[in-house]
Amino acid sequence: MNFLFATLRLGLANLWVHKLRSLLTALGIIIGVGAVVAIAAYGEGTKRAAIQDIMRLGANNIIIRSVKPPGSNVAGQNEATRLSEYGLTRKDVRRLKQTVQPIERMVELKRVGDRIRRGTRSVPGAVFGTTPGLQEAASLTVERGRYLTDSDNDGSRNFAVIGAEVAELLFPLDDPVGGSFLIDTQRFVVVGVLRRVGLAGGAGTALVGRDLNYDIHIPLRTANTRFGDVRQSLGQGSRERTKIEISEVIVQLASQDQVRGVAAKIERLIDTEHSETNDVSLIVPLELIEQAERVQFRSNVLMIVIGGLSLFVGGVGIMNIMLASVTERTREIGIRRALGATRRHIVAQFLVETTTLSCVGGLIGVGCGLAVSLGLQWYAQNFGGVEPPVVMLLPVAIAFSFAVLVGIAFGLYPAVRASQQDPIVALRHD
Repeated sequence: MNFLFATLRLGLANLWVHKLRSLLTALGIIIGVGAVVAIAAYGEGTKRAAIQDIMRLGANNIIIRSVKPPGSNVAGQNEATRLSEYGLTRKDVRRLKQTVQPIERMVELKRVGDRIRRGTRSVPGAVFGTTPGLQEAASLTVERGRYLTDSDNDGSRNFAVIGAEVAELLFPLDDPVGGSFLIDTQRFVVVGVLRRVGLAGGAGTALVGRDLNYDIHIPLRTANTRFGDVRQSLGQGSRERTKIEISEVIVQLASQDQVRGVAAKIERLIDTEHSETNDVSLIVPLELIEQAERVQFRSNVLMIVIGGLSLFVGGVGIMNIMLASVTERTREIGIRRALGATRRHIVAQFLVETTTLSCVGGLIGVGCGLAVSLGLQWYAQNFGGVEPPVVMLLPVAIAFSFAVLVGIAFGLYPAVRASQQDPIVALRHD
């Protein structure tokens, strides 16, 4: 014990004599560990944000969506008034309900309306006719008022539940609940306002195809009765008419274990009617979550390998400086050997110095990585634009442990070389 304590004290004293050199020697370790900690934290934060966005679509859900196929806009005989007909039909929905099991809930969405106005104000919202089951299937939360009910749908009432952005733009100074606005020429009364969701700009936006904060939900029967199946959009010198019976269907299952099997059944069923037109797409959020995890894992591995290279370079720097130190301290080694120090003592002294360098460098690197992560967290919370990092204990422990191993591995050769010095030759060294 006395030997270990004396060796440690002597090694630390030698490092303290050359403080600046010791710090510069450990700089590669500091940068490498800090990079690994910060990159791993940012990668974990990005992965969680992406998965959270996708999870809002429902890990137990399967989304079937009508998509515009190539060449669909040339249907019709009159180019000035084209008619495009594609996507899911009511017949498709009936077949899904009759043949695909087990299904806990099936929710239909029908896109209607193009102009959303209140007085002189207008918003670029997306109006969907749907049923009350959408609230649970899409995990929607009503912040004010209520969501659509079965009686709203059965009575084909002109009621609407609007997204947070629509509420702010149409009713900047008034309470939206109870207020009214126009969808095309139809007047609707607001019965509820949805809580703001964080899909804007996230992974979920690309999957949903829109910002959910601009959604407007009305009863499905109201959408069919008031707007029908044909939507008209004006272009330069032409008017395009689009006929879509069902814009989207959300199939909700009781368990994630059922998702892949049911998705395969739905895909086979859809292919029997739409394989040639290619106007229906299938989105399985569970598969997207797993894909996001795999992509982020590969990205994290790549970034950590780059950080590991910095640690390797830091280890080379430690070896280089310690080899120079062996030459510089040859006479000291000779004196210690003459006074009875063994080769084991010399190896221990130099290993203590390199291990201490790597440990201190690793600790400083961990501190720097945590500081960068906390700084990015503060920036994300106050200004946005980046995903807040999430610090995980495992990457920190791995980075620090690897730094210590680098110090020992790259310090071993200089230590052995120092111990092999001939005491007589070393004493004569100037």
